[in-house]
Amino acid sequence: MSVRRASLSDADLIAPLFDAYRVFYEETSDLDAARACIRENLTLGRSTIFIFIDGREVLGFTQLYPAFCSVAMKPFYILYDIYVLAEARERGIGCTLLQHAHTWAREQGAFRIDLETAHTNIRAQSIYEKLGYELDTTFRKYSLDVVST
Repeated sequence: MSVRRASLSDADLIAPLFDAYRVFYEETSDLDAARACIRENLTLGRSTIFIFIDGREVLGFTQLYPAFCSVAMKPFYILYDIYVLAEARERGIGCTLLQHAHTWAREQGAFRIDLETAHTNIRAQSIYEKLGYELDTTFRKYSLDVVST
């Protein structure tokens, strides 16, 4: 078992997990679109993806996007996606992926990692808090769908 940075050749292995992740957040399953999105992100270098592999099977992944904090004048990463197959949970895979991402982000010169999750995702929240993530109670998060406005 190991964690490594994904390459374009891993897109077909990651796509089913990415699709399942999207379904978890109540999106309609679309494996072809999931595969295309992962391929595009990897091809363009838009994100960095780490995968947890057992043999030839990918059991989990995390995807990080670069960002910059103007106030601190430092780079950081947004950990937007993390998913572990249901049958592989409770084995520390999520923690291992997160710790790998933390080390990598520090090596890239980032000063923090931000993430958000559903209010109902209690299992993930407990892992984040165990690893030192703090709930932001200072700022509100707003979103605007610019396509439909």
